[in-house]
Amino acid sequence: MAHNTQRLSEDIKREISASIRELGDERLEGGFASVSRCEVTNDLSHCKIYISAHGGEEKTAEIVGVLQGASGFFKKRLNNRIKMRKIPELKFIADNTLDYYDKISEIIDGTKRGGTNDVTSG
Repeated sequence: MAHNTQRLSEDIKREISASIRELGDERLEGGFASVSRCEVTNDLSHCKIYISAHGGEEKTAEIVGVLQGASGFFKKRLNNRIKMRKIPELKFIADNTLDYYDKISEIIDGTKRGGTNDVTSG
């Protein structure tokens, strides 16, 4: 069953990613939202969709709110494209690893230049 849920997760990830681009909500502009991963439960009743976006944690949270509000749109799209008895409940979750990566990169770049950064000061 794990293989089937993994394959279904990938299918949902692909379809949600395509649907985000087609949603056309102006609140999504500038955030460059993307699906970083999907996790479907073994009973296929729930799906966690992790969203990453540029623009900081606040922008990512805003985008997640917009996407969660449009979950009916996404479920309808999934129902048309993926044949299942029941489409799982969708839960969009902010994935702030891009922001974390950017902060780490800034720290490393600051160290390479010999500069100081906020992390080392007490």
